[in-house]
Amino acid sequence: MFRAVQEQVYYLYHEKKRPLCLAIDECQYLSPAILNDLKLIMNHGYDSLNCFSLILCGESYFNRTLAKPVNEALRQRVVVHYDFEGLSDEEVAKYVSHKIQTAGGSLSILSEAALSAVHGYA
Repeated sequence: MFRAVQEQVYYLYHEKKRPLCLAIDECQYLSPAILNDLKLIMNHGYDSLNCFSLILCGESYFNRTLAKPVNEALRQRVVVHYDFEGLSDEEVAKYVSHKIQTAGGSLSILSEAALSAVHGYA
């Protein structure tokens, strides 16, 4: 099956002229074996080609998983790395206020303490 996946990716790129985009969310839950499989798929003669894009999304501690020596080859193939820290208390208040106004609501329905609580739980 692994070989069939590699051949399909290559076929899509060369015959159909359709590069594949594979997006995986919640990567922090991927097993080391799955990460190794992703590395092997990325290594399959694609060094001079851009047959597909791999998007890995996960919690910030996934960065520590990628930093392990066993995942070095996969990490080297990461072209863009972004670590999202989340919104500040002020940014959350502005975001929620904007959404309330967009929906036609009144800003008076939430106190500053409630907006701060939203930030603490979100």
